[in-house]
Amino acid sequence: MADALTLATGRAARLVHSAGDPPELAGRSAAVGRVQELLRRAAGLDGGVLFVAERGIEVEPVARALHTRSRRSSAPFVAVACGAADPALLDRLLFGAPIAGAPPDLELASADSRLAAARGGTLFLEELGELPATVQARLARVARDGEVRIDGDPVPAAIRVIASAPPGIDADVRDHRVRQDLYRRLSASLVDLPPLRERAEDIPAIVARIVEELSEADGLPRPAFTRAALALLASLTWPGNLAELRAALARVAARAGAEAIQIEALLPALQLERTPAPFVPTGNLRDARLRFERDYIAAVLQHHGWRIADAAHTLGIQRPNLYRKARQLGIPLPRTSGQ
Repeated sequence: MADALTLATGRAARLVHSAGDPPELAGRSAAVGRVQELLRRAAGLDGGVLFVAERGIEVEPVARALHTRSRRSSAPFVAVACGAADPALLDRLLFGAPIAGAPPDLELASADSRLAAARGGTLFLEELGELPATVQARLARVARDGEVRIDGDPVPAAIRVIASAPPGIDADVRDHRVRQDLYRRLSASLVDLPPLRERAEDIPAIVARIVEELSEADGLPRPAFTRAALALLASLTWPGNLAELRAALARVAARAGAEAIQIEALLPALQLERTPAPFVPTGNLRDARLRFERDYIAAVLQHHGWRIADAAHTLGIQRPNLYRKARQLGIPLPRTSGQ
């Protein structure tokens, strides 16, 4: 039954193991520093943890990192993607087949259920709000009682339940789409995962981790990026967050050669990630190049807070040349830009 359920729900459930921090935790920005501190505190506790994250933020690897840092690290980590599973199968996936004749004093689960598989370890519920009300009620009862009957025998539940939810989870609780008692237990530790637009300075470190993962998975050499290419990646807002960045880098890495990846190699992959804006060709090729050069230099300057020295270093040119370029292209420089 367990194999059939797993196949029927696709990526809905899997046992996984951890090997170091994921890209979501890479970098040294204040934003990721706050997350690391919250994870450090949560790892020393044993209560619920709720990760609040926008679309495209990869929460499961962060949850796995938390499990690895906790005292349950040697026990199983079981992930259930609630949004990917058929709602009709989630109850059976988590609790297993119904057990006839068992006393109703505790929640019942079979030995082939995800609940039984997670005993002693961590159960991660991705997209808490996707759980049907009946399943929420059963999980809340297990959390309240601390016990469950596995194939009829009462045993301690011994499971740390953690979950992820979108920023609108408070509204779901107010509107009773998420049980208040379950939410209260799961949000004993609340961790807001910052979007990439708040972590521009972390982009080079994140890119390095993603490229490392892609290279290991495909058995290919690890491509390098020029400073200008990294600055371009850091200047984008990435509305799809890490999932969008990973998809773009996968396309670039698949075509990468031995040389460092330049801006020209990035542009096609980035354009594929976005709906093209209406384009009316005006001017010749030289005019188009000048427009791109102006927009790109302005983006690098803005990324570095209009500090000429830092922007020139990223662009790979001398400061006097950057001043001259800015004047030629009509880019206004603040009086403090020379600092």
